[in-house]
Amino acid sequence: MNDLDAEDRLRFEQLVLPHVDAAFNLARWLLCRREDAEEVAQEALLRACRFFRGFHGGDARAWLLQIVRNTCYSWLEKNRPRELMVEFNEELHLQTCPTPETIAIAGDDRERLTRALETLPPRFREILVLRELEGCSYKEIAAVTSIPIGTVMSSLSRARRQLYSALVNSPRKETVREM
Repeated sequence: MNDLDAEDRLRFEQLVLPHVDAAFNLARWLLCRREDAEEVAQEALLRACRFFRGFHGGDARAWLLQIVRNTCYSWLEKNRPRELMVEFNEELHLQTCPTPETIAIAGDDRERLTRALETLPPRFREILVLRELEGCSYKEIAAVTSIPIGTVMSSLSRARRQLYSALVNSPRKETVREM
């Protein structure tokens, strides 16, 4: 933040820093490892600071999340290029049933949901995380991911179907209750 003058530093603190948790959350879900997410989220914040003079208003959260997303994908290309090659096979997941959220709530099994989310390709994971965990609108997701709103909606639908399939096909842990 040394590159910013006092006024820009204050604006950065007011507009961008409140979204640090959302930035880390997106990085965590895209990269799956906390250590990697911390490193990439920090790099994204440094980039945001470096380019803050180019931010001329608008949605600071969407702007920051777009930087985080781009930083994550750059990191993945460099460190795990194979993960970006995994595509969703729609032929395998054409079921229409209860939503993944309903299944997760009914099962009350956060670990199972986490494992299922981590099986999704990063592009589907990011759409679900932005919509369901960060509460972003379709318009905000389109801005963060640089894809049309229609593609956001269809990707979200596919991501939900794939998550549902992963939840249905993952074994439940049997809980043992002591008496």
